[in-house]
Amino acid sequence: MDRTPSTGHREALRRLRRVMAGSGSAQNRLDEIVKVVAAEMAAEVCSIYVLRAGDVLELFATEGLKREAVHVTRLQIGEGLVGTIAATTQRLNLSDAQEHPSFSYRPETGEEVYSSLLGVPVLRGGRPRGVLVIQNREKREYSEEEAEALEIISVVIAELIAASDLLGPDERLHARDSRLLGPERMPGTMVNEGLAVGQAVLHTPGVSIRQIFADDIDAEHDRLRDAMSAMHAAIDVLLSTTDLRESGEHREVLNSYRRFAEDRGWLRRIREGIDSGLTADAAVQQVREDTAARMRGVGDPYIRGRLSDLEDIATRLMTHLGGGVSMQHLPEDIVLIARNPGPAEMLDYDTSRIRALVTEEGGPTSHVSIVARALGIPIVAKVDGLMRNVDPGDPVIVDGDNGQIFVRPSDDIQSMITETLGAREQRRSMYASMHALKTVTRDGVPISLSINCGMLADMQWLEETGADGVGLFRTEIPFMVRSTFPDLEQQTAIYRAVLSQADGKPVHFRTLDIGGDKQLPYLKESDDQNPALGWRSIRVGLDRPGMLRQQLRAMLHAGSGRELYVMFPMIAEVAEFRSALAILKKERERLDRNGGNAPTELRVGAMLEVPGLIWQLEALLPHLDFLSIGSNDLFQFLFAIDRGNPRVAGRYDVLAPSLLSVVREIVRKCNKANVPVSLCGEMAGHPLEAMALLGVGMTSLSVSPSQFGPVKAMTLTADIGALQAYMDELLASPDHSLRRKLRAYAMDHGVVLES
Repeated sequence: MDRTPSTGHREALRRLRRVMAGSGSAQNRLDEIVKVVAAEMAAEVCSIYVLRAGDVLELFATEGLKREAVHVTRLQIGEGLVGTIAATTQRLNLSDAQEHPSFSYRPETGEEVYSSLLGVPVLRGGRPRGVLVIQNREKREYSEEEAEALEIISVVIAELIAASDLLGPDERLHARDSRLLGPERMPGTMVNEGLAVGQAVLHTPGVSIRQIFADDIDAEHDRLRDAMSAMHAAIDVLLSTTDLRESGEHREVLNSYRRFAEDRGWLRRIREGIDSGLTADAAVQQVREDTAARMRGVGDPYIRGRLSDLEDIATRLMTHLGGGVSMQHLPEDIVLIARNPGPAEMLDYDTSRIRALVTEEGGPTSHVSIVARALGIPIVAKVDGLMRNVDPGDPVIVDGDNGQIFVRPSDDIQSMITETLGAREQRRSMYASMHALKTVTRDGVPISLSINCGMLADMQWLEETGADGVGLFRTEIPFMVRSTFPDLEQQTAIYRAVLSQADGKPVHFRTLDIGGDKQLPYLKESDDQNPALGWRSIRVGLDRPGMLRQQLRAMLHAGSGRELYVMFPMIAEVAEFRSALAILKKERERLDRNGGNAPTELRVGAMLEVPGLIWQLEALLPHLDFLSIGSNDLFQFLFAIDRGNPRVAGRYDVLAPSLLSVVREIVRKCNKANVPVSLCGEMAGHPLEAMALLGVGMTSLSVSPSQFGPVKAMTLTADIGALQAYMDELLASPDHSLRRKLRAYAMDHGVVLES
């Protein structure tokens, strides 16, 4: 429960106000602060630790510990109780501190006589700047009221550290000085493909607090109310004038962001901060830092993801209260560098000048990534140390295809990238010229090439690539960006919009493939020891039939008057498929009974990702209209590797004779049963691997939009008859991989393998 500070704690803030207004050095003020806090909070000890260069927390001021320990006692971040508070950015409230496993004895302080401890991080910009601690001899647990009072006081200390001469300018920039300002390659996670070159613009929306303590509390409430109104109006204008489609996941993201800005609990805590004696600016900052620290400690990925929304909104509100973030003097080619920005923060910039987005946190389903994908720019996320290692104005190359960036690239790298961009532009022109060509091999075999999609924003590529359709539409992504399970109407709208943009081309909707590394924020996360093999995909759907029924009902409604393709993922046995099919049939019968308009054709398929299903294919195929091979999981399960583990992910090759033999066997069984089969995993998106798939009989592939052109170019130059004869000879070999031999074959036979 939130409480406002008691009368005694209000008096502490009043006295601190006099300390901050007085003369003297920053060190003198810290010495006075610990005396005031100790006296007003009935603490026998009050200490302030300040973060110095090298991630060292140094005791800067104390009341109660030995004076000779000041500027002598030092702890690394993560060391001792103080270091733990800084590392976790979480408060510690202990009745017997010495029993805590992280307790670290420092004899020079004399603190061994004190039992209880309450410590809070001193935060600024979401980063630890120090730690504030109070202690008492008696064993006691401090109240929530006392903890919140200490957190409010920590805001005062954070501003003092930031604005004072406690640390010299060289030490404040120690992270910059400690690194070599030379070329650097920084790996991350690919979120959106593409290659871009530009200058770094660091999105560090810091706002200064001109005054911490309020002169007139009523006036501060008025300032807050006016700033909130102005912020809401500005957000509405921003969202209404942005050059984005009116529909799609990004629009849902921005609308939920707007609702987040009106959260009553958040506003109530800001008002309580003002009531305690802070200015509106300081109250927003205090609530922002406190909430951010709490949310970072939460395991739920959705809640942690909303942290960026909170920080964005708090910064906007502080800007309207009188701060400001300059957007002037920006380069023409912007590579936006950010820790984990909110979804609307990109829209503060001229989006026509943003060439790429690079973030230290986030991921494919973060709100800002969804907005950026709608704008069609390359994105690399989860770049460790990004904000420490990039300076404003640094030249940056963003390689979205391989999930990496080059900061301050050498002349050689810049020349190479310039050549790559030129060659890529030439290839893009070549691929564009192939748009109208039918995808037929050199010996006249027609090949079906489709694209994989996950959001409405991806559907624009269907027309641009000239693909035959959508071989895989991942329905879980629209679910993952919402705070609640989308209802029937919302789901129907999504699928109807996708089918409308497909304009008659087939779209293969995969039912929810959740679990593992794809958790829904509103569905209790399972505690599987091995998530990839646990409660995921169709297993969730069959255990939660109401959820699956609603999704299938929405698809049937959206497919009214059209062909509808539905496929169930991760089928491990025939019984699972029959159970899922029975649910679909019930929904179709329900639609017919209610007089609804049904799809003109309903085609149902399964994804083959579990190797065990191969030995039940003959029994399964009579129930299928089509089969889709998910090569990512099939490869993972076949070789018993965790694709997310870098120690084993590259140990085996998809071009191993064993995997290709398995694919050939699946194709033969499907052909015998006259069931169309396609492959939609990452394997299909690389020209060499795609050539191998054609060589084992695959004639239908679904690839990412960025790889469509290279795969089509390979297909047009391949001779299937000669290739399949060559592959038949190779598959019996004991080789670890056929990659080298297949590449040599392509060179000898004029097969284009450019990517």
